[in-house]
Amino acid sequence: MFRGPLLLMLLAPWLVAAYKPIIVVHGLFDGPSNFKDLLGFINQTHPGTNVTVIDLFDHQKSLKPLWEQVKGFGEAIYPIMQNAADGVHLLCYSQGGLICRGILETIPDHNVDTFISLSSPQMGQYGDTDYLRYLFPHYMKSNLYRICYTQLGQDFSICNYWNDPHHRDLYLNSSTYLAPLNAERRCLNTTDWRKNFLRIQKLVLIGGPDDGVITPWQSSQFGFYDENESVTAMEEQKVYLQDAFGLKTLKARGSVITYTVNGVSHTMWHCNFTVYQNYIVKWLT
Repeated sequence: MFRGPLLLMLLAPWLVAAYKPIIVVHGLFDGPSNFKDLLGFINQTHPGTNVTVIDLFDHQKSLKPLWEQVKGFGEAIYPIMQNAADGVHLLCYSQGGLICRGILETIPDHNVDTFISLSSPQMGQYGDTDYLRYLFPHYMKSNLYRICYTQLGQDFSICNYWNDPHHRDLYLNSSTYLAPLNAERRCLNTTDWRKNFLRIQKLVLIGGPDDGVITPWQSSQFGFYDENESVTAMEEQKVYLQDAFGLKTLKARGSVITYTVNGVSHTMWHCNFTVYQNYIVKWLT
């Protein structure tokens, strides 16, 4: 009977072949170096798996407009998809989760199996966070719309998903990224984008109340503020009820999984082994 290292050597080719490639897309002000812990976790549980942390739009360059980033990340990811006959997994953190949605909606022949959205503002952002104070020191959440909902403001990635519940009309008319991505403002590609998004097998939404950056934190699970800044859940959102981009269809077929995790701050989601072990690894098949 084979034991120890010899058994692992004999099984290694099979183990590697059993796991789909994983593509990681970083968030605002991040880069590949921020994901060493995550890569270590994956190597520990799924040794030999092909994992790629896309090295584009790192750090300050992550402020580039999101459609520009979707184009760049998409061009880097597409060859990986083409070389993966059984499909790939997308693990996308923070702002990267919105970039990945753009990729999923605009690539008609993508083969993404599971899309893991790790603390990503899927319904937008509206909060006075340290990030906001750093980027726009003279603005608070209540008046940031004055710059974000302008042509100049939309040149900053964070403004592409700034969602002010008190200026809904301005958001719908001015948002060049999130509003069309959510089909809140329909465009010629809306039907095709919905069809493309529905190619995924699983959508895993991870977030929590101690995040400290994503505001409201329920945005990571497609919840958001109403005009009174009361949070309404995903199932109450107009885009869900109208199935604008396929979210209701995914939920109906059992393809949406949500995890609410306490005690994790925003910068620690991809560094926390407990988060990885309990909520991520099971989907990296």
